[in-house]
Amino acid sequence: MGSKQLSWIHLIFIVLNVGECKRMVGEACDPQDLMGLTSFRAGIHVDVSGRLQKWVGHNCCKWEGVYCNNKTGRVTEIRLPGFISTNDFIVQTSMEGRLSPSITLLTSLQVIDLGGLIGLAGTIPPLIGNHLRKLRKLYLYCNNLGGPVPESIGKLSRLEELHLHENKLSGSIPASVGRLQNLNRLLLYSNRFSGPIPESITNLKNLLTLDLHGNSLSGKIPEKIGALQVLQELDLSDNLLNGKLPLSLTNLTAVSVLYLDTNLLEGEIPFPSSSAQMPSLSFLRLHDNRLSGRIQPTIGNLVSLQRISLANNRLEGSIPATLGNLLDLTEINLNVNKLSGQIPQSIGRLSRLMFLSLSNNLIEGQLPHELSSLQNLQALDLSFNRLNLSPIPKWLGEIPSLCRISLAGLGIQGEVPDFFRTTPSPILELDLSSNHLTGSIPEWLGGLTRLYSLNLSRNSLVSKIPDTITSLQDLGVLDLHSNKLTGSIVEVFKIGSRFPEGSLTYVDLSHNNFSGTIEQVGVGAQCSIKYLNLSRNYLTGRLPMSVGKLGSMRGLDLSYNELGFTLPDSLANVTPLEKLKLQRNRFSGQIPNGLLKLKELKELDLSDNLLVGKIPTGKPLSDFPWSSYSGNRGLCGKPLSPCKS
Repeated sequence: MGSKQLSWIHLIFIVLNVGECKRMVGEACDPQDLMGLTSFRAGIHVDVSGRLQKWVGHNCCKWEGVYCNNKTGRVTEIRLPGFISTNDFIVQTSMEGRLSPSITLLTSLQVIDLGGLIGLAGTIPPLIGNHLRKLRKLYLYCNNLGGPVPESIGKLSRLEELHLHENKLSGSIPASVGRLQNLNRLLLYSNRFSGPIPESITNLKNLLTLDLHGNSLSGKIPEKIGALQVLQELDLSDNLLNGKLPLSLTNLTAVSVLYLDTNLLEGEIPFPSSSAQMPSLSFLRLHDNRLSGRIQPTIGNLVSLQRISLANNRLEGSIPATLGNLLDLTEINLNVNKLSGQIPQSIGRLSRLMFLSLSNNLIEGQLPHELSSLQNLQALDLSFNRLNLSPIPKWLGEIPSLCRISLAGLGIQGEVPDFFRTTPSPILELDLSSNHLTGSIPEWLGGLTRLYSLNLSRNSLVSKIPDTITSLQDLGVLDLHSNKLTGSIVEVFKIGSRFPEGSLTYVDLSHNNFSGTIEQVGVGAQCSIKYLNLSRNYLTGRLPMSVGKLGSMRGLDLSYNELGFTLPDSLANVTPLEKLKLQRNRFSGQIPNGLLKLKELKELDLSDNLLVGKIPTGKPLSDFPWSSYSGNRGLCGKPLSPCKS
């Protein structure tokens, strides 16, 4: 046979083989893709959703969550998100196991969505950028992945979205990220990244959203970040960023969300010099930093601003009147600074304002009557300033939407103003603590049926707690400490037992003149209480066995009373307990061994009682300092002196 004859035979073989390949497309998976998928499945030992159990046969293009190109038969998408939407609700499933590096065998992949699979561990495959060059979207968020982001990630030149947030990824953010020119969303928040933010991020000209919060990043914000002209959301909050805010931030003309809060940033805030800079900025968060200087009048150039939080910094000077020009504002939070001067009257023009917090500053003068025009104001916190609010202006109780009122530490005198009983909107929170209020707690408070939080602590209120308090069916927080309240604590607990179960969670009646026994503790609705403080009163009797029914209790303080007898074994049933303070009483007998079950206990004080015997050996009791047990002459054992044999 000649060479021409061999060529014809070869050609016939190729034609037949191509026909066979065409026949196989749609019936069998590409061998390389099949190997990658089966390796991925092998790495998962638990799949709550049951999707991987349906991966049978060789036609992977019909497997749930796998999508292929109709022409080539290659796998282009893997969509196995943890959140599955049904007609009625959304459920979150999990996969336990490790992410197989063999997933990189699927070289035609454009989308990988394994987000929300909370049990998926392992690392991002080191060679992901070498093999998955067609990848456009990578969703590996809310997993349990660790290790670094591989440097090869920068080779994914078509990548548009990179969502790796809420994992345990560590190391530095690779500089190669800056080569992803098509990237529009980069979400790396809530991981363990450290080191500086790479300068190369400023090369991402198409980036719309950048979120790096919740890591341990350090260093300065890259100076050229202002060159990201199309950036809409910048979130670098909750890191360890330090240094000054760069002036180039004002060049972010398209940014609408700017979150730089909870860092170590210092210096002055570079507000835009004209309305042409940052014209789209709607949400600005710079709270919890070390920023200083003044709030410049140029803040009025942020014409689209809706929410601003500059709280917990070192800002000083007066609040500029130009803040009243930002008519879209709904929230202003400037608390915990050193701001002085008066509240500008112009704030009364902010008709959309719903939240105004100026607490813990040095603001003085009268409350401007113009604030009465804030028809949509829901929450007002002016606490701990130098304002003259004695008396409280009556128009404050006439603002139609106001339901959360905090006026603590403002030198208010006299009785609790009765105009609060007839406010247009039901009061949900009322804080008049740390003032000079006198008289008794008014009966009409029981008419505030929607009240959730009542704080009248640190005043000079006298008499008993009125029975009408039981009408407050939604009451969750009751703080009356440091007054001159009297009466039997038994009567107080009878009031508490009439609350709906699950509502009352925080009760502080300490530093008063209550007397009687606490035999009613743990009865009825009290079972939902998480924090109970009855210290520094005149309570007597024993701690009853019913205390064990306080199954939600995290903090119990009965110190500085005249309680006695032995500690009940039922205390061991309060397993969520984190703080137990019983010092300066007359408790006797031994410390129950059952207290070793209180594994969450972080603070313990049994000092200055009449306790005897050996301190139970083991955690957490042996971990507390000697001061937790001192003043009990009969106690011995770690951390006190050894017991005598």
